Amino acid sequence: MTVRQKIVQLLKQEQHTAKDISRILGIREKEVYEHLVHVQRSMGNGVNLVSQPAQCLNCEYVFRKRERLTTPGRCPVCRSERVSEPVFAIT
Repeated sequence: MTVRQKIVQLLKQEQHTAKDISRILGIREKEVYEHLVHVQRSMGNGVNLVSQPAQCLNCEYVFRKRERLTTPGRCPVCRSERVSEPVFAIT
C-alpha cells in the first residue's frame, strides 16, 4: 500500500492533523502536506478531502478562505503565532 493510500485509509476512519499523520506513518510533516495536495486532486466521485480550518488561539479568528493546507504562521488580526492546526478527514 502506498503512502497516499495509507493517508486516505486513515482519514476515512477518523480526523487527523498533518502532525498526527506524520507520527502514525513515520514520515515528515512536510511530506504529509505534499501528499494531501495530491490526494485532494485525485479524489473520485462523491469523495472529498474536508478540512476543519486553522484557528487563532488568541482571538479565535478562523482561517476559512485559506487555500493552502499548511498551518498559517500568524493571525492577520492580532498577529499572534498561537494558531491551531487544520484537521483533515475524508467524507
